[in-house]
Amino acid sequence: MSNRENMDTEYEEDVEYRDDAIIGKAFRWSLAAILLLVIAGGTTAYLLTRPEPEPPVRETRLAPVKVREVEEVQPPKVTFTDITDDSGIAFYHNNGATGEKLLPETMGGGMAFLDFDSDGDQDLLLVNSQDWPDDEPSGRTTTSVLYRNDGGRFNDVTEGSGLDASCYGMGAAVGDYDNDGKVDIFLTAVGENHLFHNLGDGRFEDVTATAGVGGEADRWSTSAGWFDYDIDGDLDLFVCNYVQWSKAYDISQKFQLVGGGRAYGRPQNFEGTFPYLYRNEGDGTFTDVSDQAGVQLRNPATGVPLQKSLGLAFCDLDENGTLDVLIANDTVQNVLLRNNGDGTFNDIGALSGIAFDAQGNARGAMGIDVTTVRGQKAMAVAIGNFSNEMTAFYVTRAGRTQFVDEAISTGLGPNTRLQLTFGLFYFDYDLDTRLDLLCANGHLEEDINRVQPSQHYEQPPQLFWNAGPQYGTEFLPVSSRHCGEDLLKPMVGRGAGFADIDNDGDLDVLITSSGRKPRLLRNDLDLGHHWIRFHLVGDGSNCNRDAIGSWIELTLGDQTYRKQVMPTRSYLSQVELPVSFGLGEADEVSEVRVHWCDGTVQELGSLPVDQLHRVTYPAVSEET
Repeated sequence: MSNRENMDTEYEEDVEYRDDAIIGKAFRWSLAAILLLVIAGGTTAYLLTRPEPEPPVRETRLAPVKVREVEEVQPPKVTFTDITDDSGIAFYHNNGATGEKLLPETMGGGMAFLDFDSDGDQDLLLVNSQDWPDDEPSGRTTTSVLYRNDGGRFNDVTEGSGLDASCYGMGAAVGDYDNDGKVDIFLTAVGENHLFHNLGDGRFEDVTATAGVGGEADRWSTSAGWFDYDIDGDLDLFVCNYVQWSKAYDISQKFQLVGGGRAYGRPQNFEGTFPYLYRNEGDGTFTDVSDQAGVQLRNPATGVPLQKSLGLAFCDLDENGTLDVLIANDTVQNVLLRNNGDGTFNDIGALSGIAFDAQGNARGAMGIDVTTVRGQKAMAVAIGNFSNEMTAFYVTRAGRTQFVDEAISTGLGPNTRLQLTFGLFYFDYDLDTRLDLLCANGHLEEDINRVQPSQHYEQPPQLFWNAGPQYGTEFLPVSSRHCGEDLLKPMVGRGAGFADIDNDGDLDVLITSSGRKPRLLRNDLDLGHHWIRFHLVGDGSNCNRDAIGSWIELTLGDQTYRKQVMPTRSYLSQVELPVSFGLGEADEVSEVRVHWCDGTVQELGSLPVDQLHRVTYPAVSEET
């Protein structure tokens, strides 16, 4: 290679070396610039977003803890005395049980207080079931029994009355459906139901076929009630139906107790059914309007009938002038049928909050009652549920339909969790103006204690004294120390009702028992509390003769109290038609107002206490 070539090569290598050096230097400066920008940006971002410095810690003096002082209260001493035998009641419920354990055997029976002979005192109807057709006759009574009240003693007047007809009876509804001044009787049953027209002189005629209210032969009816849903002056009839049942299907399910042995069936294994709504046509006949009235509800997912109904109550909850229907359903959601005032209903049970428990679960609901509480500021629906499920206490403001279950906060829930509650009702047993609650309890299985040590077949009824909302626990359980031994003796409780059987102003109690004797308990109140009672009589045109659905409002000082004329409540049962108010120590009622079922308002002014007042539409009061 020549010198020239060597010089050119060296020159090229030197140029490449200097270019690489320049590029490297530029790259390093670029990295430095980027790094400076990142540092500057990060510093700026930190300065802009850094948190405010923590304020200096200052010691704050704590306010002293204040404990709410609640006066300790105890229920008053009011003894209930068992007078079943002494009063002449010898009834023994025949549930037909022979060991096959068929579900209807454990669900009866019902009762009703009524004045069938119009003599001013409360008579008694006890609903019976019967032997199963395929079984050998047991020799047990197979008819319901009517007792006439003769001054506090009850005489069996069933024979020759027309009521001595056998059926597998469940419950009763009593009301003057033809406005003739005599109370008629409707019996629900497994199979055909029966309507008995009161002819007077202690005689009844079975008018089921001509009236058209027998229902389907394969239906199982439970609670029923008379109410004027279309406000036309006569009583219509609502009939709850339980599950689609047959003996063959029940036996085929082979229900078993844990550890062996035949068990009574679970309602979950039976399909639901539709209720009946019968419109009174005013001529002795009824029309089944269940479908067009919107009371036949279906499960939206499966399309099968939704309800398995046991308990029934009526009340105008939204104060639109028409009676709504509340239904307690077993293991499926409870129903609140809102009366639209045009002959139709729509279910708002889920929207209102009474369909389920607080966790959104359906419970084993049995009996039901609804009343005003806390003066007239609120309405409360009580529902008795299965064992290990609390009795529900749904409360809403008057005129509204949005309920909240206050069972726990009132003390009612924790004290009813273990019991299996069927019938229940509100009543003011100590006449102190506040409504108390009685629950009839009893299990389905005779051997339940063998598989669930916390459960017993016979369970004590429960009485809850209403201490008032100002106390930490509103409902206090009443012990035998405060009500005597008789009321709380364990029994297989089912239906339950109240009436003033001896006309002394306080309310006595009857509880039925499945397959056993009922228990009639006389209220031996001796607290010096005053009372006032009302028997309303409608004109049969604007308002039905029984005035069912009317409200009585009275004023004591600065407090107002309201009660509805409504015998349908509890489970398979009817309470007395007259309405009682306890007045406590008040010996004067400053104002009485009657809101008749057609909306007419009647002012009665001040009335004397410690007596019953008969009030006719729209006449003035007559003392009795």
